[in-house]
Amino acid sequence: MANHLSALKRARQTDRRTTRNRANTSSLRTQLRDMREAIAKGDKAAAEQIYRNTVSALDKAIQKGTLHENTASRYKSRLGKHVTAMK
Repeated sequence: MANHLSALKRARQTDRRTTRNRANTSSLRTQLRDMREAIAKGDKAAAEQIYRNTVSALDKAIQKGTLHENTASRYKSRLGKHVTAMK
């Protein structure tokens, strides 16, 4: 455990950031799971709507530092291809 005041403060900051990062990651994973479920169901209209929300969530994850920009681009590209391929 930290003993100095500065170390105690850093420990508090780490706890707050860990909680925030975990919440951001969890919400992103939930959105991606919803997107994959919509694709699996085959409803194109619903999938397109969820795709827009998913892209927004991915962009927010980039801004918050939860996800690397290239990783988010890869997710968007792959999910977009699946939505486009739906009939």
